[in-house]
Amino acid sequence: MNQFDEMQTFIRIVDAGSITKAAEQMDTVKSAVSRRLSELEKRLGVTLLTRTTRSQTLTESGKSYYEQCLRIIDDLAEIESSIKNEHCALAGRIKIAAPLSFGLSHLSQALRKFNEIHPEIYFDVDFNDRKVDLIQEGFDLAIRIGELEDSSLIAKKLITSCSILSASPGYLKKYGMPQSPEDLMNGHVRVKYTGGREKWIFKGTDGNKIHIDVPAIVSANNGDFLCQQAIDGQGLIMTPDFICYKAVRQQQLIPIMCDRIVDNEISGYALYPQTRHLSHRVRSLVDYLAQYFGDKPYWAIDH
Repeated sequence: MNQFDEMQTFIRIVDAGSITKAAEQMDTVKSAVSRRLSELEKRLGVTLLTRTTRSQTLTESGKSYYEQCLRIIDDLAEIESSIKNEHCALAGRIKIAAPLSFGLSHLSQALRKFNEIHPEIYFDVDFNDRKVDLIQEGFDLAIRIGELEDSSLIAKKLITSCSILSASPGYLKKYGMPQSPEDLMNGHVRVKYTGGREKWIFKGTDGNKIHIDVPAIVSANNGDFLCQQAIDGQGLIMTPDFICYKAVRQQQLIPIMCDRIVDNEISGYALYPQTRHLSHRVRSLVDYLAQYFGDKPYWAIDH
């Protein structure tokens, strides 16, 4: 059996959930499928599946091999599709890791529109704010917002955003509208991103930077939750405009000292491994997203 047949057999075993079911789907006997798996594991020198009489579980090596097999099969499907179709229709799976707030509010709509153009594309999306290991977990690309850590990943800029300091009308009526960064130290409170900056940085009248530590009344790792807390009058919020733009336009949140905030530009990137062949479908998606969001995205707030 060649390597391609081995990969297809292994995928079938994993997807079916058992060797018995895989054999039934392949219209062959269980012993033949079991023998193929054993030969594959022997050739690779690793255990891919931990098997008992009632269940099977992928090992870490098995998970990695399964993801790589899926990618190769998808790449082949895309090659065949491009040859069969003179318009080079895109086909296959794209596995994406994306931050929760941005993913649900903005990326989901972009992917839907991309799918309208390329209906043979299948998206497998993990909405999570954790930093995934693209290679180990089999992701084609990840969307990340903010400063990038040094890594071997290739980054393409997709979006430009900026941090907005704002508060609800009710909060400002109670605590007053800050006219200077120093005013923020007079009884104000904030809702805070978990792991975010401890101090906000502003530009003073003399051009020097001013670091202000506003006490936090609540902290969370989700921007939409914090935005709602601010709308409810719980405190000031410093958050990306792609999260708060609707609330600002509806005057549920009022921008504060936007021209005094330092280093408030935020960028979003598509990341993918430089050691990984970037398929045509993934490259097309990255290019589409960069064009879709553009230099001035629809959430940009004029201030």
